[in-house]
Amino acid sequence: MTAYNLLRESSVHIVHNGSRYLIKTTPNVSFSQTFAEDAYEVKTLHDQTKMFQGTTITKANPANFSFAVHLTQEKDESIVKSLLTDYDTSNGEQLLKSFDLYIVTGESTFKLEGCVITQGEFNLAKGSPLILTVSGNAQKLNRVGNASYSLPGSLVSASSTRTPTLSLIDVEVDSVDVPNLAATTLQVQNNINWTPFETLQNSLSVTNAGNAMYPTTYTLGDRVVSGNITQYLTSNNSATFQSFDTSANVGIKTIVNNSNFLNANLTGCMFTKRSNVAEAYMQTIDFRLVNSPANLGTIITY
Repeated sequence: MTAYNLLRESSVHIVHNGSRYLIKTTPNVSFSQTFAEDAYEVKTLHDQTKMFQGTTITKANPANFSFAVHLTQEKDESIVKSLLTDYDTSNGEQLLKSFDLYIVTGESTFKLEGCVITQGEFNLAKGSPLILTVSGNAQKLNRVGNASYSLPGSLVSASSTRTPTLSLIDVEVDSVDVPNLAATTLQVQNNINWTPFETLQNSLSVTNAGNAMYPTTYTLGDRVVSGNITQYLTSNNSATFQSFDTSANVGIKTIVNNSNFLNANLTGCMFTKRSNVAEAYMQTIDFRLVNSPANLGTIITY
């Protein structure tokens, strides 16, 4: 009987520094990798009948992945936030923490090797569970075995319960509460550049995906922490309509059981305000961190 790979039967595992984490994701999981084709003309001056281009394929583009996790009160998924924000300085330079990602279905086990998270977005919608959505790149995607493939790493024990957070949201600009809050977003971008990995010598020996050239190293170009704060335009805030600031402090907190849960203490931000005309007038504060913290993981805590 034919066995299919079904998303609803898939499980996601992160292997980092010898430890393995079973990540309880939402159904929004995706991953892929493409190969780069170089087309060339085969028509010649002496043979004008060859209308179709030839091709060579010698290398793969960086693989892509994305998934989303609920940020629960048990914090079993804290490894995802750490991989998004924290540096790996073990080699004397500031790089992102890398990991391997395994997706196990009822039929296959897929491996994304050398993963780095390039973007993360915290969903801070009022009345909705707190969700972190991440996406990133990897060196290589491969099917490493069937569903019984033995995953590496020592399994980190998880809590027996999972409690989603329906948290209160508190936003401050320069230590003043933002009134009439409607919605908030917070994003982290890690902009990386893959080191060129194609050589003429290696390309001559490529015959299939097994010996094709894959990306191996990257440099971290820059990082961006940004978001927006949307509030109803009322008599409480209309005096600050259409303004901006280049040196403001933005604080975003979610409160669970009267305690801070997710806390982003962003010292040194720029922001601009823009109006949104709808049935109820709104204004949006678009902000970006311009200060350069030594460790992003210490100012976005969870």
